[in-house]
Amino acid sequence: MKITLHDGSVKEIDRDSEEAFRTLNHSTAHLLAEAVLALYPDAKLTIGPSIEEGFYYDIDFGAPFTEEDLAPIEAKMKEISNKGYDITYMTMSKIEALDYFKDNPYKVELIENLEDGDISAFKQNDFIDLCRGPHVLNSSLIKHFKLLSVAGAYWRGDSKNKMLVRIYGTSHFTEESLQSYLTLVEERKKRDHRVLGKQLDLFMISEYGPGFPIWLPNGMTVRTEIENLIKELLHKYHYQLIQTPIILSRELWETSGHWDHYQKNMYTTKIDERDFAIKPMNCPGSILVYNSSLHSYRDLPVRLAELGLDHRHEASGALNGLFRARSFTQDDAHIYCTEDQLESEINGCIAFFDEVYSLFHLDYSIELSTRPEEDFIGDIEIWDKSEQILENAIKKTGRKYEINKGDGAFYGPKLDFKVRDSMNRVWQCGTIQLDMNLPHRFGCFYIDSNGEKVEPIMIHRACLGSIERFIGVIIEHFAGAFPLWLAPIQVAILPVNNEYHLEYAREVEARLEEKGFRVTLDDSNEKLGYRMRNAQMKKIPYTIVIGDNEKKDGSVTYRTYHDKEQVTLSLDEFISLLIPLRDKRVMD
Repeated sequence: MKITLHDGSVKEIDRDSEEAFRTLNHSTAHLLAEAVLALYPDAKLTIGPSIEEGFYYDIDFGAPFTEEDLAPIEAKMKEISNKGYDITYMTMSKIEALDYFKDNPYKVELIENLEDGDISAFKQNDFIDLCRGPHVLNSSLIKHFKLLSVAGAYWRGDSKNKMLVRIYGTSHFTEESLQSYLTLVEERKKRDHRVLGKQLDLFMISEYGPGFPIWLPNGMTVRTEIENLIKELLHKYHYQLIQTPIILSRELWETSGHWDHYQKNMYTTKIDERDFAIKPMNCPGSILVYNSSLHSYRDLPVRLAELGLDHRHEASGALNGLFRARSFTQDDAHIYCTEDQLESEINGCIAFFDEVYSLFHLDYSIELSTRPEEDFIGDIEIWDKSEQILENAIKKTGRKYEINKGDGAFYGPKLDFKVRDSMNRVWQCGTIQLDMNLPHRFGCFYIDSNGEKVEPIMIHRACLGSIERFIGVIIEHFAGAFPLWLAPIQVAILPVNNEYHLEYAREVEARLEEKGFRVTLDDSNEKLGYRMRNAQMKKIPYTIVIGDNEKKDGSVTYRTYHDKEQVTLSLDEFISLLIPLRDKRVMD
């Protein structure tokens, strides 16, 4: 297929390529924008890029807008598409562009930030939009699309700006591909961790604490298993566990820079007439631990890890179950090292992350986030050096990466690890942040081989990001059907008839519990089929049925959650089957 590039030239590309999919979706965003203006002449368009699975367009409608309003827009889009307008490249001078878009303050702001010279745009029918392309050649090529949802988005992502309406959609080259994607979207809805969290009794959020998850016994079991995994790996990779206070004084947060740069997201209080803050991050507490003793160059690297409970004042509209909460536990660690040790330590972090993500069958990619344009601390020269060190470390791993310009933390650049789940969704989980500023602000040092004081380099790193968010991800990744080692209840035992089979069922229960398995025995008077369906609803990995033959032979007949086939083994054989699945953390 042919596409038009940002300089007006035409290029032939493979229709099955990612570039073709992005181009189609960007062209569909323009089609959406034209339809919106036809139906809402007073609407103000802003930007409409393609994204991984489709596109969006941010629009100021100046009035309430809901998902019910999408249908007439979609119909208008189809009407325009069927007319087959050519999509053509054009240029305007800056003065011409400012005059053409003078009634749209968002476009004017974008134009004013551009350098003088020709400004590229694309035209279809009478609709013109600022754009660098690329685009398909004709609107008739845009046939198989769907507007999916409506969300709020601040102009330029800044909460100080106006809230806009963001319309999400997706566009495909065939109806079969579109329907396949829409089926995937419906499956994702079924896997919503908030729905499954309630169904499986994992967690709740009370009206008394919006944004503050409460772990129920089943969820606490899942959480504990994950914490145990992380602690084992921390030991393997030679970290030392610490615990720091949840509340620390204003002076500490002023020294760290959080009081000036992050206070709007912090909960504060007064104790004995002094200002204190509940920690939003664990790094200043880790520095207190590091500074509590003297360090020689022979001691480095010092790796301090903490499962630290943090609190951040998130906007109520941004809260989303375990994905965006106001209290969460970071699997945090801070490494203090020399510059010569930096690349090996970063590679060690990446190896740690790879071991965790591989265990959960989560693929991942890496992004290098660089210095923000404003509101950062430290010298630009230090930032440039830090970014180069991180990039060199990634290159040595041989992994692909992208640069996310301007999205670093205020105290240093970072590597973000984006994991992809079984539903092909991407989640921000791990991060490695390089910090040459906080050690200086807190006066951290070690004694080098010449007896001189030298500032260490500090690495902030978290693999899961937050335990809460990661559990939300894997609830949806596994659709709530956890592998044996992670499941809150690992085995359900169902006696066919309590009068004849309950005694042996209790013997089986006792043997399994003796081996450390989490077991439930359903001796209710409900029919066997009902109890079997209940075990399936609870997504219990193994369900045992105890009847006459099992009682007589000392055996068990089981089926797994994912398989209806029934298998009969001796009780000892069954236990021998389960133990390695649990102890080796087998996922299948």
